[in-house]
Amino acid sequence: MDPLGARSQFVEVQSLYTWDQLQGVQDEVDGENLLREEEDNLTNHVNSLTSPFPFRQDLNSKIVLFNGDVAFLNCTAIVNTSNETLTDKNPVSDSIHRNAGPELRDELLKLKGCRTGEAKMTEGFNLAARFIVHTVGPKYKAKYRTAAESSLYSCYRNVMQFAKEHAMVSVGLCVVSTVKRAYPLEDATHIALRTVRRFLENHGENIETVVFAVSDVEEPVYRKLMPLYYPRSKKEERIGLPFLPADIGNSEGEPVVPERQIRIAEKPGNLEDDSGDDSLESDLGLVGNHAFARMEGDVDKQRKLILQGQISEAAQQKQHQRNYNRWLCRARAEDLSDIAALKALYQTGVDICGRTVMVIVGRNIPVTLIDMEKALLYFIHVMDHITVKEYVMVYFHTLTGEHNHLDTDFLKKLYDIVDAKFKKNLRAFYFVHPTFRSKVSTWFFSTFSVSGLKEKVHHIENLQQLFTCIHPEQIDIPPFVMEYDSRVNSPYYSAQSSGL
Repeated sequence: MDPLGARSQFVEVQSLYTWDQLQGVQDEVDGENLLREEEDNLTNHVNSLTSPFPFRQDLNSKIVLFNGDVAFLNCTAIVNTSNETLTDKNPVSDSIHRNAGPELRDELLKLKGCRTGEAKMTEGFNLAARFIVHTVGPKYKAKYRTAAESSLYSCYRNVMQFAKEHAMVSVGLCVVSTVKRAYPLEDATHIALRTVRRFLENHGENIETVVFAVSDVEEPVYRKLMPLYYPRSKKEERIGLPFLPADIGNSEGEPVVPERQIRIAEKPGNLEDDSGDDSLESDLGLVGNHAFARMEGDVDKQRKLILQGQISEAAQQKQHQRNYNRWLCRARAEDLSDIAALKALYQTGVDICGRTVMVIVGRNIPVTLIDMEKALLYFIHVMDHITVKEYVMVYFHTLTGEHNHLDTDFLKKLYDIVDAKFKKNLRAFYFVHPTFRSKVSTWFFSTFSVSGLKEKVHHIENLQQLFTCIHPEQIDIPPFVMEYDSRVNSPYYSAQSSGL
């Protein structure tokens, strides 16, 4: 022990590599980094995509990834993850209690517990840290995923709010919500990283250092995901863009659940409107989707009228909207990480008209091996916020097999379920590298199964043709698609070049 009584195992935050300094070290030792694996496969065509979490040198210099015990950090405050009675027995909490001394336990008894998602603060006692911020992570159940996400966000947000209010210079964050609470580590990491990022962007001008203290098990996940939220270059920002989850929260990083948002109309009692689309959209802002909330009468009677074809178009639209909302609620509540891992659907840049481009990779859809209902839910979950404005879709049919072909009945079901805005705002569907069979199937489907889609479908024989609609720097194309196109169409390009 030194003359001040600080133990030798305490770690000075200033001695740790910051996230931007760690880049060179990581390049040598972290062979499992997701971005590094993908980088060699990307082409020079992708060079100007922007992320909702852009490269910020000032933020990266505040972030530290530390593999070690948070209790040993010498910073203004550290975080303890506990339960509602603040008596949880887990490795993080045990170490903090052991090193802080018995006074901490006595102090916690005075706090009389802490609610899930909230935070309370005590002195650091024998720790090098001046304060300990105690927070309670949620118990995770897939059925209540949305509530768990909101609670975990609140944990990190409240911790950072303490840091701001008490003018803390440095904060050591443990991984909130322990294994005992069954929160999936990767999902929890996304929430932690984006919440801290957003807080530093909006309120962190006086916070100098935030340390993510992780274990051996947690470190690989943090190393993989941190470049998505804290890219250390424009290139890393661009490469990480396709791997961001569909839900990145609002401007504060908080999970957004549209069906919980309540809009108060100027005249809430006046439901009459002569405009068709506007009346439907305004109706969606009303509180509640149940027939009682909307004063629509007997639901069973309504359904019977629909079956008999005796219900008005407006009533059918409302019924369709209720059905879509049920699917959307399921999509937001269910664990769809296995479908997301396929990387079959992702957002990229914009087309020449400035419309959002969504990509579907046919070869990445193992139709015979996955739960197609979950695939439908994932599509709705990802696309719901995209379709509020005009967008285009690019479907790569390249090198697909029989096990990748979506059934016509599934496509019809999907088209029937999705919200009206999906159909209204879809401006073009680019079908890249079609086969003769796929052209015939698409013609039959768009002619006889659905209405209004046929004129939006464009068959694209090669990437050069696609680039007349979407600039190459605005679309992230799978490497195998680039290789196939180069191999199959290179004679065509050579002939074109020789003729010029």
